[in-house]
Amino acid sequence: METKPTVISTFAGCGGSSLGYRLAGYRELLALDYAKWPVATFRKNFPEVPMWHRDITEVTAQEILEFCGIASGELDVLDGSPPCQGFSMAGNRNVNDSRNDLFKEYVRLIEGLRPKVFVMENVPGMIQGSMQGRFIEIMKALKATGYKVKCKLMNTANYGVPQARRRLIWIGVRDDIGAESSFPAHTGNITTVREAFTGLTSNDLTGTAISSPELLQNVGLIRQGHGADEVCGGSYFNTIRLAWNRPAQTIIKTKNLLHPEEPRYLSIAECKRIASFPDEFEFLGSHTKAWGQVGNAVMPKFMQAIASHIKDAILTPRKMS
Repeated sequence: METKPTVISTFAGCGGSSLGYRLAGYRELLALDYAKWPVATFRKNFPEVPMWHRDITEVTAQEILEFCGIASGELDVLDGSPPCQGFSMAGNRNVNDSRNDLFKEYVRLIEGLRPKVFVMENVPGMIQGSMQGRFIEIMKALKATGYKVKCKLMNTANYGVPQARRRLIWIGVRDDIGAESSFPAHTGNITTVREAFTGLTSNDLTGTAISSPELLQNVGLIRQGHGADEVCGGSYFNTIRLAWNRPAQTIIKTKNLLHPEEPRYLSIAECKRIASFPDEFEFLGSHTKAWGQVGNAVMPKFMQAIASHIKDAILTPRKMS
């Protein structure tokens, strides 16, 4: 019987990346996150995975090793998506946002756990404008750990996710592994919103109503695939009406995607479809809290493609040799 590769997830959120690793055939030893509702959602959907509801700054590599019953160097993959609010184009970009420094905690755990491979995800805003200096800082810190590190700007729509969501992905391979850092090829199939919504039977519309009188009055004028700012002004630049014949635009942590035809925001069932979560995945909390969890998550099918590539192209050749 083949031994499953192991993974530990930091900044695990509701479990988008964890689901991707599960689908790729990994065994998750531990997950940790600080936010209340994502932790509750994770525990609901991954009862077999220990979840630490803790501040990562107070977690040591040694206690992780002791809890998981492994030695430094034995873990196959360390995964992490440090908070990105300071880098995001969707919010108020602030190069000095304290949350931008949480990547240092991830680097600290890489140094202590010495996984064979690490994966880190973040927003593309990090390589734009004033943020580029922080990107260079992060690359230097990651390479200083003794790993072969590469970073690539990837679009989830190229990996089976019905959402055009661009993300930076770092993959680091420990120097003694005998493999290079590399990324999965495109799947070749693009899924549209119409295809994603096909067969949707559960569609609770609680929380989908438009509360802004201005947006509600003008929602019928917003064309498919276009932003509400075209009819309501610049303050609505993140609000977009989806188009049936294309992948969805990026879902963010606040409600921003309108149904292609109906005058409302997406339901959580629809959000799950465009994010590649299975229908049975249960998000806890209100519509707003659930939306935020989806918007902050790593898209499961996207991470499945990355995790499968790591298993087949980086970890497996080493075992064979």
